[in-house]
Amino acid sequence: MQAPRLGIITPIVILLTRSHNQWEIDAGVEDLVAVARAADRHGYHHLTASEHVAVPVDVEPRRGKRYWDLLATLSYLAAVTERIRLATNMVVLPYHHPLEVLKHYRTLDRLSNGRLILGVGVGSLRPEFELLGKPFEGRGDLADDALRAILAGWGELVPTYEGPHYSFGDFVVDPTPVQERPPIWVGGRTRRSLRRAVELGDAWVPFLLEPGEVAEMITWARSLPSWYERDGSLDVVIWPEPAVDPLTEPDRIRAQAAEILALGATILNYRFRSDSLEQHLEQMAALPEVLAEVGFGQD
Repeated sequence: MQAPRLGIITPIVILLTRSHNQWEIDAGVEDLVAVARAADRHGYHHLTASEHVAVPVDVEPRRGKRYWDLLATLSYLAAVTERIRLATNMVVLPYHHPLEVLKHYRTLDRLSNGRLILGVGVGSLRPEFELLGKPFEGRGDLADDALRAILAGWGELVPTYEGPHYSFGDFVVDPTPVQERPPIWVGGRTRRSLRRAVELGDAWVPFLLEPGEVAEMITWARSLPSWYERDGSLDVVIWPEPAVDPLTEPDRIRAQAAEILALGATILNYRFRSDSLEQHLEQMAALPEVLAEVGFGQD
């Protein structure tokens, strides 16, 4: 069995209301590079970036206002790191044609020498769908078909797919990727998202669920016939709350991590509570050592 893994919620590129550190607001690209290289150096499994094109003003207090462009951010970070994986958290599938996703993220996989983790979701922000001219109702069916199309065409120079929403063939999409198949992480908090992960993905990334709810959902998933038809195990990726300071609360962090792992989680995404970039980097260095006692190893 693979040891549990550690990732980071990349600071600076996303500012969530009441969750970011003050120093992140005015931090620059050089600070972002320092964080990415530290994560690479200290053996973290992955770093992340998220997708929102535009956040409505009245939603910003709940959703946050800063989301650097997902593809541009991860492409840049690929160039300044060597081994850490690059996780999309998440590509909103109904916003994109499957061939667009193939073009963008096969290129990123090529640029990063096979370090892409393709995290996908269906989206939940109706005004953003309307702004982009995308249908909000039925987005789950659309996302399912898009993901099947992406998987069918992933390694093909001339992808071909026939589905209820997307059909294509006779178009060259270059480059082809490095990975035969990238890890597919499916985000969501519903049984449908978990079923999607079981049937089509490699990991489920729940959000806004209590620990007991996650455990209950995993128990439900294990009752599905498709759970036993999988080629491998399903990773469960959890974002522990609140943000951590491993320099001052190592015991609490270890206890929380052990509790989350006992629920069935296999990968933890961490945010750090810090007053400066320098303190943030110190905390990043400390966390793997703190969690080594509960089974985490360097990737």
